[in-house]
Amino acid sequence: MKKIIRNIFIIISFFSLSGLLIFAVQDAPSDENLEKKMINDYNVYALNIPEGLNFASEKVPIENPDILERMDRELLVNTYWQSNSLLMFKRANKYFPIIEPILIKHGIPEDFKYLAVIESGLQNVVSPAGATGFWQIMKATGKENGLEINTNVDERYNLEKATEVACQYLLSAKERFGSWTLAAASYNAGMAGISKQLERQGAKSYYDLLLGEETGRYIFRIIAVKEILNNPKKYGFNFRYKDLYLNIPTYKIEIDTAVSDFVKFSEKFGINYKILKLHNPWLRETHLNNKSRKQYYIEIPKEGNYSNP
Repeated sequence: MKKIIRNIFIIISFFSLSGLLIFAVQDAPSDENLEKKMINDYNVYALNIPEGLNFASEKVPIENPDILERMDRELLVNTYWQSNSLLMFKRANKYFPIIEPILIKHGIPEDFKYLAVIESGLQNVVSPAGATGFWQIMKATGKENGLEINTNVDERYNLEKATEVACQYLLSAKERFGSWTLAAASYNAGMAGISKQLERQGAKSYYDLLLGEETGRYIFRIIAVKEILNNPKKYGFNFRYKDLYLNIPTYKIEIDTAVSDFVKFSEKFGINYKILKLHNPWLRETHLNNKSRKQYYIEIPKEGNYSNP
């Protein structure tokens, strides 16, 4: 009897093992099939250039073959640089609500928010030439337009104030050139630089100018970013609202004295030094001198947005 049971067990084990082996063989694709699957799962497509492209309601003349090729380049580069473009979607959700009302207040087309995207990636970066912040403002330009810039305070890192300065520049450029497109190009090349090329080449439009690599691509990059950010599905970007970055709600406190230690100052508001500096990157040191008793506004995140320090 024991021998019969043992034989039955061996037979069952054999078929069970065979079943597992058969399943494993069926489930594992061959190298050839796997390679085909990988190829079919990733595709790169040529893009259709949309009709009616414009910057600040000024038409892009894509019927011109040179303009078509330059526009195509920037759409391709920004569509297939997926990681960077996806970060733009995430950051735009956080920072556009701060930038847009300031542009509107000054009567500047909202398309200029995309200029900030290509200038800095919506980050407080510093260029090799020293241009700083979301709007890449040079020290001299910032000071000329009323920003405080020193080792203790650098208001180019204050997004609201920097956007105000950018608006002042763009309004002056629009008055000078009569075109928002040329005003935007001058943000990169300077008003004098654009004026010189317009006169030298006898041109009236940005699209008729022969310019250096950076300024020559500048407007096309802005328009490509605008097109992609406004049509994520069309260009293959998939995300949920919860994947986007959010602007943390804050309140402002007024300071008109020196602050000797921002570490201790932060603790009074239930946050740490890092969080204080994240919301006030224009404070460049661990203290505030303020010998002139200037009025500053420091942003404090509302309770519940960060874990306790």
